Amino acid sequence: MKNSIYISIGIFFGITLYKSEAASWFRIYEMFHFHAFHMYGIIGVAVVVGIIMVQLIKKFKIKSFYGVPIVFKDKQKSIKRYLFGGIIFGLGWALAGACPGPMFTLVGVGFYSLIIVIVSATFGTYVYGKIKTKLPH
Repeated sequence: MKNSIYISIGIFFGITLYKSEAASWFRIYEMFHFHAFHMYGIIGVAVVVGIIMVQLIKKFKIKSFYGVPIVFKDKQKSIKRYLFGGIIFGLGWALAGACPGPMFTLVGVGFYSLIIVIVSATFGTYVYGKIKTKLPH
């Protein structure tokens, strides 16, 4: 039953991404060239909604679907790790024309060449998991 809920939420999210043009290569291109506010508006709204939801979860001690309390752990503060991680993520986003969420949406609407990007991203994540302990954090 829970899997069908997750699949339904994923389908709704994909439709929303596609209809809002957040999965559009052209919109992403516009954003990286600072020609339009469209993507910045979507990202800004997502950040604000995320902040509000985190604060509500903390205030009302909301539990997960499984009844487990949701706990937010503090992250290590390091400019270097976020700067390099952000640059690598941004370069991948710019080269692929999509970040991870829209990659699946684009495959779903028929851009099958993104399967190569998904396989590459999955492989990159696997490699990072294997060498993570050897990297400076």
